Amino acid sequence: MPYSTNHKAKSRERILKSAIELFSRKGFEKVSIGQIMKLAKMTHGAFYAHFSSKEALYHASVRETLEGSRAARLVKGPLSVKHLTDLVANCWNLQELERKHKPGPESVLFNEIGNENAEVRTLFEASYLSVKKMLENRLIALSRLKKLPFEPDREVIADKSRAILASLVGAVAIAKSLPGEQERQHILNAAQRNILQMLGVNESELESMLDATG
Repeated sequence: MPYSTNHKAKSRERILKSAIELFSRKGFEKVSIGQIMKLAKMTHGAFYAHFSSKEALYHASVRETLEGSRAARLVKGPLSVKHLTDLVANCWNLQELERKHKPGPESVLFNEIGNENAEVRTLFEASYLSVKKMLENRLIALSRLKKLPFEPDREVIADKSRAILASLVGAVAIAKSLPGEQERQHILNAAQRNILQMLGVNESELESMLDATG
């Protein structure tokens, strides 16, 4: 007796949910189809009834949660530098990153630097552009409200967004690869301070924000 459409949809959802959890914690290369199906409590052979390849599943898993990610909150929260830095500071918690069950664009950036797979590279670019655009929109809005010490010039804002992303993603990627907790934290703290300085936060405010997020 063939499975119902509803059963197939639920089976696909189980596979996708398992993939989302594993990909967000380990990245594309370190996750196998067998691991995904084991977590979903399904047989390996059932995979190909729903997805043509691991790349196709990875694509679906990232697209599934792109809009609802932590990064998307940049355009929904209060217009304040503190809100922006609070969101960025959440990315410093490596244990929290490893517990995440939904890979937003920031998860792709942290996990897939240097990946040569064409599909993953395409998603990496899309994720980068998504986060960069969210940052730009937030910085322009804050600048227009005179909450940042620079004009809402799009080229200036674009460069600041690139610099923030480079500092954030580079710091997290390096820290995740180091075994020593102390040095990991030093790298993350240095990058966080650098980002706050890029936003023009003065020294007293900077120390207050670092204490609040530390």
